[in-house]
Amino acid sequence: MKKLVAEIDYLPLGSTCRVDGRPWTVKEKILLGLSARQYLRQLLRNPVNWLLLVLFAVGLPLLLQRYLVGLGSVTHASNDYPWGLFLGFGLFGMVPLSASGFLLGTTVSLFGRKDFHPIERLALLNGLLGYFFAVVYLLVDLGMPWRLTYPMVISFGPAAVLFLVAWHVAVYLSVQVAEVLPSFFEWIGRPAWRIHIKRITLGLTIAGIILSTLHQGALGALFTYAPTKVHPLWLSTEFQWIHFFCSAIFGGLAMVIVSSTLIDRAIPWRCGHAFRANLQRMTLGLGKGASYAMVTYLVIKLVAIAHDNEWEQLLGGWGLYYLLEIGIGVVVPMLLFAAGVRNGEVGKVRLAAFLTVVGIVWNRLNTAIVCFNYQMYSEIPHWKEIWLTITLYAMYFVVYRWIVYRLPIVFDWKETAASQT
Repeated sequence: MKKLVAEIDYLPLGSTCRVDGRPWTVKEKILLGLSARQYLRQLLRNPVNWLLLVLFAVGLPLLLQRYLVGLGSVTHASNDYPWGLFLGFGLFGMVPLSASGFLLGTTVSLFGRKDFHPIERLALLNGLLGYFFAVVYLLVDLGMPWRLTYPMVISFGPAAVLFLVAWHVAVYLSVQVAEVLPSFFEWIGRPAWRIHIKRITLGLTIAGIILSTLHQGALGALFTYAPTKVHPLWLSTEFQWIHFFCSAIFGGLAMVIVSSTLIDRAIPWRCGHAFRANLQRMTLGLGKGASYAMVTYLVIKLVAIAHDNEWEQLLGGWGLYYLLEIGIGVVVPMLLFAAGVRNGEVGKVRLAAFLTVVGIVWNRLNTAIVCFNYQMYSEIPHWKEIWLTITLYAMYFVVYRWIVYRLPIVFDWKETAASQT
């Protein structure tokens, strides 16, 4: 698309009506104002789309195999290792990286930090799609998605942590859909409908804080069901919930930095002036918040080890691996965040954000898979499970890109006088 902008001076569709005042058709909105031939040409000239085609050509038949033959046909799942990458990455990894929705919503709507408004919608979209595809991963792992209502509505289990997580995620998804609706209303030419969302913005923000806080911690509390299976350095029965919650704070902020950086570099033609002009300042602000959260996380980690008296665990092989995770995933990015913010070096902050995202996923995979049953054999995921995990994430990427291309997420939608009535 960048080549098209340069070749024919193309201006992407970003307003309610054409220059002559006629409204865009639905087809034109979907095709970004291009003809079908021009749009198809852009799809074919993008190498990323060819990579996606290869992933889907193998991944979609594997997905069909999973539902027709069973989970065992695409994974090494067993009684010893009941969950793998679908939950380790898709659920436990994506949920903390999707905490950006309630974090930026709170920052802008509750604390009045309007200077972060240009990036708020992107954070809300990160949260919505991250949680939605976490549920997709969960349904691929569980199977029989048509029976989803049974454990949530028909057969109550209010004493179970997983029941709490399921209901919180379901309700929070509804909250996030409502928070993203203003962008959709603008895109379909009904900006006046935003008033209905504005009336409940404060309530949505408070609900998001409560729900996200509870289920982020509850995901960590799930592991307290197996206190003898998870390695002691990755499990503290007293502090596990706050480990997961606190790491979700800097993980969500880092994910906003990563996604905004990629969008600014990959599709500058779609970014609005307010977004691009304030991106460096907002990046430094998000990095500052992430560094504070990381300091808190490190302190709580040390307190947990001291509380459980697990210092001797640091001397073995698992201890060195734990220190490697903390060093690369937390300490190094924390120092980069601090140095970048102090000296105004946006590049360091962005590098720290990328390392933080890797560190969060690494920690969740360690807790859920690598260090699970650490006294037994190590389970290596089936190649089909790896391919399916990547395929589902590719679906997330396609949906994310489709929305950012069209809806006013990182640009301002231009309205006409007629469309405001």
